[in-house]
Amino acid sequence: MTLNTFDPAAAAERFHAAIGDLDFDTIENFFADDATYSSGKVGGLEGRTDIMAAFRRYFAEYPDQVAEDSLIVKISPLAARAVWSLQATSSSTGTPLVRRGEETITFNDQGKIISVDVTDF
Repeated sequence: MTLNTFDPAAAAERFHAAIGDLDFDTIENFFADDATYSSGKVGGLEGRTDIMAAFRRYFAEYPDQVAEDSLIVKISPLAARAVWSLQATSSSTGTPLVRRGEETITFNDQGKIISVDVTDF
């Protein structure tokens, strides 16, 4: 991969598609070993292992999540910004979850995610 050919917006779209498909192997493969994930809802996570454990817990609780991106744009050669909304239902309580927010996804020069920073609206 070269910076001239890498498209972080396209990579972010593929990442979100894997999440929508609950394709945990592909999701895991997106993350660098030392990636970080920061969100007001889950706090800060460090490392692919912790991030994937959180993904698995979340989707065990919200297996019916439907998310939609309203915008994904390249903001630098190795970063994209995504604006999204989602709906899901808690499998343990039946409580609906509705969220809107944005995230910055930053990649390393091998195309692996090194950070995801989520902000809820």
